[in-house]
Amino acid sequence: MTPDDLLSALRAQRLLAIVRGADPSAALDTVLTLVRSGIGLVEVSLTGAGALDVIERARAALGPDALLGAGTVLTAGDARRAAEAGAGFAVTPGATEAVAACRESGLPVLAGALTPTEVAAVVAGGAAAVKLFPAGLGGVPHLRALRAPFPEVPFVPVGGIDADAARGYLAAGAVAVGVGGPLVGDAADGAGADGAGGLAQRELAERAARFRALAVRESR
Repeated sequence: MTPDDLLSALRAQRLLAIVRGADPSAALDTVLTLVRSGIGLVEVSLTGAGALDVIERARAALGPDALLGAGTVLTAGDARRAAEAGAGFAVTPGATEAVAACRESGLPVLAGALTPTEVAAVVAGGAAAVKLFPAGLGGVPHLRALRAPFPEVPFVPVGGIDADAARGYLAAGAVAVGVGGPLVGDAADGAGADGAGGLAQRELAERAARFRALAVRESR
C-alpha cells in the first residue's frame, strides 16, 4: 500500500474502525466481524492485548488486500514490528519519531496532530493524512479552523466520535472519521462462558451496519 492508496481508501470508505481489546481472540473476531460487515478500513491498536498477533492472524484470514493497519504506533520499533506482522498502514497519536519510521518501514501513515504546528510537521514528514486527535477537544469548530489554513490537507478526526459527531465532521470536510468505542463496544474484550462474546459480536455487526450506512450517506 502506498500513501496515495491509503488516502484513496479513506476517501472511499469514510470510516476507520479502531479495535483495542483486552482479549486477543475476541479482538481477532472483532476485526473479522467488522470486515464481514462492510467496514473496509480497520486499525488494531498496539495498546491492545496481543495486538501484533491479532494483526498477523487477521492478515492470514483476510488476505493481502485487506485494509488492515496498526494503531498507536509510537516508535521506530513499533513501526518495524507492525510491518512484520502484516499491517498495511500505520496510525500514530502524534507527531512522533514513528512518522518517519513508518515511511522507512514501507507503511503509509495516518499521523496524529492537534495544532497547526503539528499539522504542518506531519504533512512535511510525509503523512498520507492527518489524524485530528483528540478531536473532542475542539470538535467540529476546530476542524473548520484548521481547514482554513490547510484546505488541501485530508483530516481524519478521532477520539470520542459517535454517530452524531461523525455526521458533523464529515459534513465539515473530514475525509473520514475514526471510530472506536461507539462502534466496537466491548466486543474485543473477551467472551464469557455464558456466550456473551457471541452476543457482543452480533451487536457489533448491527452497529457496523449502521455506521457503514451513515458513511455511505455522507459520501453522496
